[in-house]
Amino acid sequence: MGRVHNFSAGPAALPEEVLIEARDELLDYAGSGMSVMEMSHRSKEFIAVAERAEADFIELLGVPDDYRVLFLQGGATLQFAMVPLNLLGDRDTADYVNTGAWSVKAIEEAQRFCRVNVVASSEARGFTDIPALSEWRCNPDAAYLHLCSNETIGGVQFHDFPDTSVPLVADMSSDILSRPVDVSRFALIYAGAQKNIGPAGLTVVVVRKDLLGRPRAGTPSMLDYAVHAAADSMSNTPPTYAWYLAGLVFRWMKAEGGLAAIAARNARKAAKLYAALDGGNFYRTPVLGNCRSVMNVPFTLPDAALDAVFLKGAEARGLTNLKGHRSVGGMRASLYNAVPEAAVDALVDYLGVFAREHG
Repeated sequence: MGRVHNFSAGPAALPEEVLIEARDELLDYAGSGMSVMEMSHRSKEFIAVAERAEADFIELLGVPDDYRVLFLQGGATLQFAMVPLNLLGDRDTADYVNTGAWSVKAIEEAQRFCRVNVVASSEARGFTDIPALSEWRCNPDAAYLHLCSNETIGGVQFHDFPDTSVPLVADMSSDILSRPVDVSRFALIYAGAQKNIGPAGLTVVVVRKDLLGRPRAGTPSMLDYAVHAAADSMSNTPPTYAWYLAGLVFRWMKAEGGLAAIAARNARKAAKLYAALDGGNFYRTPVLGNCRSVMNVPFTLPDAALDAVFLKGAEARGLTNLKGHRSVGGMRASLYNAVPEAAVDALVDYLGVFAREHG
């Protein structure tokens, strides 16, 4: 079998051009006689790789000069603890918006360190929308306000962000670099790499410089943003090959036209898929239209007994990783940057065929 159409939620599809470039450089990177995964992170060759990746990321996202970009480990899940440990300062309360499974996990972890004020929640509605701002009950004395910009499991996405009186923190793991974002509206952005950035093992943090250097007493040094910033993200051995591959992805994004062009393509892909799902009475999409994710599209069939049949037929067509998350069931198609329009076209065609055969 050749390359499949990979709709995995993460680790997710990587651009084929990036994989080919990495393959060609695997044994000998830039005449060094060794692979990037073999060289010291202190070597001039790898430092050049790291510096270029950081510069390209800053250019793509438009990161202002008063922010630091950190390349860390531990996934976005570790950030659930690092955020309160570094941002609480002398406050004992933080605000959180609850829009799905990853918001819940962030809230549960933050509760280990402070009182969490859940300003709004859509849990009672099955996490099918984002609570209207009129429902939010923010605490003006909170250390920060945390939200998840895109819920990977439930398919709920913020298409705009609130103006806040306290520092705004966002988990952007599954939609970072999928569209332009005004970084200056955020105090801190974090994202696991395994959706739009690169392979698993790397986490990117964008943090305003004035928030560095005030961790909670007793915070381990490896959980202190300032320690990582002072060492240019090399306090210990970083995930060098994942960092290198992320750099290749950033260069690919720039060659594709940057985030404006990527966002336009992502919008087209999502529009095609939602149109196919909405076009009859066979498929159901649970998320309300104004909150639908461009990245992760959950949907269900009219009878769960058809799920296995649907997935088997999809696999036969080279459409892989469409099974929904175990906590919600059904199907889910993730449409990250590296998923080409041709993959969506093939999925749309299959949706039509399957509905006709089983409707």
